[in-house]
Amino acid sequence: MRRTIFVLTIVLVLVLAGCRPAVPTPTPPPPTKPPTVVETPTPTPAPKAVTLTVIMEQVPDYDIVAELTKKFEAEHPHIKIKFDAMPYDAMRDKILTSFLAPTATYDVIIVDNPWMDEFAKAGFLTPLDDYIAKTEGYDFEDFVGPIREIGVVDGKIYGVPYYNYALGLIVRQDLFDNPEYKAKYQQQYGKPLTIPTTLEDYVQIGKFFRAQGIYGAAMQPQRGYKVFEEWKNWLYAAGGNLLDEKGNVIIDNEAAQKALTLYIEMFRNAAPPNSLNWGFDEAMRSMAAGESATMISYNWMLPTLNKPGGPAGDLAGKFALYEVPGGKAVLGAWHWAIPKNTPHKDAAWTYISWLTSKPIDKQRVIMGGAPTRVSVMTDKEVWEKGYGQQYYETVLKILEDAEPLARGPRAEEIIIEVGTYLNSAVAGEMTVAEALKAAADKVREILARP
Repeated sequence: MRRTIFVLTIVLVLVLAGCRPAVPTPTPPPPTKPPTVVETPTPTPAPKAVTLTVIMEQVPDYDIVAELTKKFEAEHPHIKIKFDAMPYDAMRDKILTSFLAPTATYDVIIVDNPWMDEFAKAGFLTPLDDYIAKTEGYDFEDFVGPIREIGVVDGKIYGVPYYNYALGLIVRQDLFDNPEYKAKYQQQYGKPLTIPTTLEDYVQIGKFFRAQGIYGAAMQPQRGYKVFEEWKNWLYAAGGNLLDEKGNVIIDNEAAQKALTLYIEMFRNAAPPNSLNWGFDEAMRSMAAGESATMISYNWMLPTLNKPGGPAGDLAGKFALYEVPGGKAVLGAWHWAIPKNTPHKDAAWTYISWLTSKPIDKQRVIMGGAPTRVSVMTDKEVWEKGYGQQYYETVLKILEDAEPLARGPRAEEIIIEVGTYLNSAVAGEMTVAEALKAAADKVREILARP
């Protein structure tokens, strides 16, 4: 019996032990986290203040750029712009002096068409390809092709277009629309009085208006640059050029002789008799005064002549722009560039890219600036607020079929030399053949130099 009780007790103890709750296994303490370090952001250093000195020609577009620059300085308070505006004739020497100085006088320059190759090949200018590529939305291809290409030398971009001075035919439209003149012309020549598209028609119309008591053309045969610039339009119309595709000098060929012969015929029979030394200022005043019926000049002369209250007085609104006879025009252009020796290249590009961006260029053109971007010349708002659809569409046509006045590292010298002989022929000091042969020999001599 005692044995039975003992066994039951043991069983009971074991049963009770099995019903006890399990002793929890101790949870190991969580690993110690490293203390959170709150990093203090490094403040972005304020852009270093810089003053850029910009050289420009003292023309109406300078006033527009200066006005827009106030907005640039408000958006970029660390960059100040200081202008050095001056007459064209003083600019080249000032720029060359700055190039050769240990530290540049000018951080931003404008480069005229004939200077571009010379300055770039001499190593004076900063290539802009990388700057353009990194500037979002800049759209370099939007500049009209012939102007854009002037800034490209040996495959690199050294200048971005700022201003065009391509030439067009500006006429007194009221004279061409005058019923009396139309009837007389029809009776005399057996064809309508229309805007001339050939050199022969242009000379004929010039003589016709001279017979009516109005000079047929306000010409610019001034020695050197001006006569070369005007006559080269005639040269294109006759099928000539300065050089052929292989680089041979052809300025004394048959086409050139025709162009110079007709140019002199127009001068002697239709231009103001005292205009042998006229440049564009004198020609513009002749048109504004109502003395002349036509002139081949810078396309931006049209807004000047048509400006209410401007130099043309009551004639304002009567002038119209067309392509030069033959269609192909001389192209002149200014480009923005950055000298190689300026220490402020990045700031200079910030300013140039802002000023030539699509939205700011549009504002500049609406304010009266010479256009260079296709998107601006085809913009309806520009048409409405600027000088009208016809003007911008005509300028675009002129620019698309235009060729630079001259290219190459010695373009400036060639222009001056050829222009001297042309003026001598217009003055009667040399025959057409003598003048062109002398000009061609001089160009060959210049190009043969090492």
